[in-house]
Amino acid sequence: MFTSQQSQQIKSSIRGSARDQLYDLLKEKILRLELEPGTKISEKEIAEQLHISRTPVREAFLKLAQEELLDIIPQSGTIVSRINLEHVEEGRFIREVVEKEVAALACKKFSEEHLFQLEKNITMQELCVEKRNFLELFELDEKFHQAIFDGCRMSRSWKMVQNLNSHFNRLRVLRLFSDLDWDIIISHHKQIYRLIANKEAEKVRQVMEEHLQLVVIEKDVLKKQYPHYFV
Repeated sequence: MFTSQQSQQIKSSIRGSARDQLYDLLKEKILRLELEPGTKISEKEIAEQLHISRTPVREAFLKLAQEELLDIIPQSGTIVSRINLEHVEEGRFIREVVEKEVAALACKKFSEEHLFQLEKNITMQELCVEKRNFLELFELDEKFHQAIFDGCRMSRSWKMVQNLNSHFNRLRVLRLFSDLDWDIIISHHKQIYRLIANKEAEKVRQVMEEHLQLVVIEKDVLKKQYPHYFV
């Protein structure tokens, strides 16, 4: 489950840090679908693999369960939660409402440096499409949207939105993994960049709304392809 380097980092940590590092690694594996929805994971086995006590493992599991990424079932064990489309829609809706207004605000607040960061990000996205690297594309996609919040001095709002979007983000990774149209994502990002640069607030609201509804349009296709991933 863990590389030798990851294991060594956790083993060499103090107890609290071990919990936090384990939480971060497990969350990354869940969000990237390296730990697939419905996968059973064992507190005992992870503790033995890492040669640490079960306490930090249990604490990491509880934190992930609070974020609805793990289901801890008494007398049955712990499984990676399946994607709940109601949770997907709730998180996506909140993100849409907030993010289209932040994008409009960027039309007033963005500096040339912030615009350059978006432009550079898009160039790197195009390289990922060329190299067929969907995980790196997802990371750049996240950084693109985060940069809009950061450029408006609304980093706390980004973190708040992200806390509600664990199920939505897994569906987005699944979309990229399934090789549905990647070009439309970059096309939207280019439009968002241009509209912010041209200070067209109303148009950028419309494009951002359309952009954040892509997964909604394709969710039935994804559920048909991966029925075991969903509640």
